[in-house]
Amino acid sequence: MAAINDEVFDQGLDWADTNGTRLDIVSTDPGLTYATVTGNTLGNKTSYSVGVTEDGAADGRRVIGQAITDGTVSGTGTATHWAITNGTDTVVASGALSASQSVTSGNTFTLDAISITIRDAA
Repeated sequence: MAAINDEVFDQGLDWADTNGTRLDIVSTDPGLTYATVTGNTLGNKTSYSVGVTEDGAADGRRVIGQAITDGTVSGTGTATHWAITNGTDTVVASGALSASQSVTSGNTFTLDAISITIRDAA
């Protein structure tokens, strides 16, 4: 069985913690393309915080992005994905929302905490 020291995982997750400062809700899957985030954002939370590296729920290592209760909705549409970025030019992580949500400009949005996990080698 292959094995990788936790510190290898931690360095990447520490980078996510340092650089993941903004979360956007978007109307399409942005992957890792920053222009897709900015072109399809429906709202955001600045001063976003990704937590410290810890053991994963099942295995591996993870960071937990904070739950949001006061995100600002800036567009009207259907949010289907989230993207954590550095706020200027880099997507740190992205994923699908557990359920799509219709949002209206001027409202606020909430979002549960997000777990970003690097799984152990199998």
